Amino acid sequence: MKVAIVHEWLASYAGSERVVEQLLLLYPEADLFAVVDFLPDCERAFLRGKRPATTFIQHLPKARTHFRHYLPLMPLAIEQLDLSTYDLVISSNHAVAKGVITGPNQLHVSYVHSPMRYAWDFQHQYLRESGMTGGALSAIVRLMLHYLRNWDARSALGVDRFVANSAFIARRIEKTYRRESEVIHPPVNVRKFELGGAREDFYLSASRMVAYKRVPLVVEAFARMPDKRLVVIGDGPDFERVKAIATPNVTVLGYQADAEMVSYMQRAKALVFAAEEDFGIAPVEAQACGTPVIAYGRGGSLETVNVRGDAPTGVFFPEQAVPAIIAAVAEFESRAGEFTPQNCRVWAEGFSEENFRARFGAAVDGYLGLTPRTGGKGHLRLAAV
Repeated sequence: MKVAIVHEWLASYAGSERVVEQLLLLYPEADLFAVVDFLPDCERAFLRGKRPATTFIQHLPKARTHFRHYLPLMPLAIEQLDLSTYDLVISSNHAVAKGVITGPNQLHVSYVHSPMRYAWDFQHQYLRESGMTGGALSAIVRLMLHYLRNWDARSALGVDRFVANSAFIARRIEKTYRRESEVIHPPVNVRKFELGGAREDFYLSASRMVAYKRVPLVVEAFARMPDKRLVVIGDGPDFERVKAIATPNVTVLGYQADAEMVSYMQRAKALVFAAEEDFGIAPVEAQACGTPVIAYGRGGSLETVNVRGDAPTGVFFPEQAVPAIIAAVAEFESRAGEFTPQNCRVWAEGFSEENFRARFGAAVDGYLGLTPRTGGKGHLRLAAV
């Protein structure tokens, strides 16, 4: 069986690339395709020596640094990849990868990190944050997004089976494409983390400092709790704002290397996570260290943090607001004895790389009519498509 793996673009080793890494372990003979490939040599190891076939966008002016500016051309580019000789095509999609053209004798399985957010339900937020709510440029961008929506909906018809990275994304797939999908959580390298020792008297915020992560909101909440310490790790556009509003009980460290990040996760009382994520790896990583999570109770956190049963791993706050975070910290402290490092670790192991490979391999075998692989454990039963 010939297998093709199609990824959006290769520019860094991040969350979606970790999925590609596991797909290449699962299908080591697969050929790899991408819109562009500008991975630095120091980050290429996960490709196991493979060089992807790319599209014409790879060779356009300034593509190395500004390939995202060619988004309007990407639907055309992805359709030019010739996959006609492959039996199984797996697309890793958050923009255009699922738009590859396949025939009736080929199986196309699309693992969706998210439908194209900025073209669908996040369009108005994207335009506001980009300062394009009016004027000629706004009209041009709105027309482009209209075109992308039409193409995105049409290209969904060429996918035989959708796999979503969370139940939250499965609902977005159903809303956007009117298609059912199977939920298989993305892989987390839980082996990289170990249970910490004694907990220290501080809470942790660790994420990129971009608007939707709501790091300033967490800092504002702790500014009103001067008796509680917060350590903030991360960098990004909101970094200067976070530094400006930090009070003496808030330590802003900026970017930290992996080893330092893990050390803080192992020692923190809890991770405070205010983002509405499609999935969200940071809470799983914290729990792999035995650290409970105080999270905004929407999006992927509803699946990555366990608040039910007799082995909870965290608490939720119901809205992205300072009083809600303060109340959640108070609830966490009143129930501190319920959140054990062992329970957090066991929960996190359900999201391991091994489980991802076992689940995804079994799902694809089922679509192909083969005997499913066995093994793997986790929290969501694979539902029929």
